[in-house]
Amino acid sequence: MRANFLQRYLGFTAFGESHGEAMGIVIEDIKPNIDFPYKEVEEALAKRRPASSLYASGRREPDRFHVLSGVFEGKTTGMPICIVVYNKDARAEDYLALRDIFRPGHADYSWYQKFKIIDWRGGGRASGRETISRVIAGSMLDDYLKPIEVVTYPLSIGEMSVTTIDQEFSQKNELKWSDSSNYQELTTYLDRIQAEKDSVGGIVQCEINNIKAGLGDPVFEKLDANIAKAILSIGGVKGIEFGDGFQLASILGSESNDQMSTAGFISNHQGGILGGVSSGNTIRFRVAIKAVPSIGKAQKTIDINGNEKQIEIQGRHDICLIPRILPVIEAMIKLSLADAIAYQKLIAGENLDLKDYREAIDKIDEDILLALLRRMKISEAIGEYKKENNITIENKEREKELLAALHEKARILGLNTDLVSELWAKIIAESKRRQ
Repeated sequence: MRANFLQRYLGFTAFGESHGEAMGIVIEDIKPNIDFPYKEVEEALAKRRPASSLYASGRREPDRFHVLSGVFEGKTTGMPICIVVYNKDARAEDYLALRDIFRPGHADYSWYQKFKIIDWRGGGRASGRETISRVIAGSMLDDYLKPIEVVTYPLSIGEMSVTTIDQEFSQKNELKWSDSSNYQELTTYLDRIQAEKDSVGGIVQCEINNIKAGLGDPVFEKLDANIAKAILSIGGVKGIEFGDGFQLASILGSESNDQMSTAGFISNHQGGILGGVSSGNTIRFRVAIKAVPSIGKAQKTIDINGNEKQIEIQGRHDICLIPRILPVIEAMIKLSLADAIAYQKLIAGENLDLKDYREAIDKIDEDILLALLRRMKISEAIGEYKKENNITIENKEREKELLAALHEKARILGLNTDLVSELWAKIIAESKRRQ
């Protein structure tokens, strides 16, 4: 699986580790001769960077990005764009004492079970520093998404919750807190958490304004499903709910339905998405962020040999991820929306260009490969079953029946039966090899 590749409107491959040489991103199929958004990328990275707050990581990376290819004289050339951000303030030695120990709450244990190796230098690609690539990608979509507006802000940090929303105030404090009435109480609370060598999580409110109806697709490509996958792919995110979320399970249909008038929707209990497609109402959802797992408190764990250990994690870590995760959430929302808009343009026949057609083809090709992978996995399982039950691998009669059925389906669909036969013969040969 290409787990570091995101096939969206702005398909990209991300690379790099927290304490490696650099983080980076490769973006392909970019339209040529458009202005590269230097300012937007710089501003987005600045939002993601740790502030001077006592509650943020002490790691101070300048996060200056370097465009290695695909841009000439400020314009895209149409060639792959490679962008790197060099790690300047990494201190791998901070993690030497933990190199063979699984840190509670981290990806160490599960990733070791999968890969049989751990990048113990700050968690490698499990680190929050991985989000640099996401933020860069999202910052390149602002012009494409206009006039859509993405807004994110914390509803709670630990046990503290906002009572009023003042977006202007949120831009004046490092925690992006929107309630001036209890901000001082919040900082006192975080001081205590920090003194106890602990950490907290929180809940982020997300709103997508000025979005038209009709984005998203039924069943497996629902807009809310795709947004949820994008958001849940962010490290530290453990939950998402749209509209009234879990509260919808306990109220009547007459209460939860968003009734309409000539002026539009009267309420927004569903969060602006119905049947997987945007309704034109503001898309609204909440994201649950877990507490930062790197804490100084003593914790029980085991090492790679199964021996019990007690650890106190040292180093430079955030007390709360909320302020720094906001631009990451915004970036993933933008990538999901750009994808939905691109497919909707294809369906509606609006201003199609080569990139739109390529995006559609790429998606279909990916589906074909995934279907082929599933078929091969099933073939392997069939092979094991036949061996265990002394059944002959080859079955000529079944192969003839399958080919005849495929020819009939191809005829109905208007496809070339010779092409179908050629493809099917290769697939069957590979299936037999795997069996």
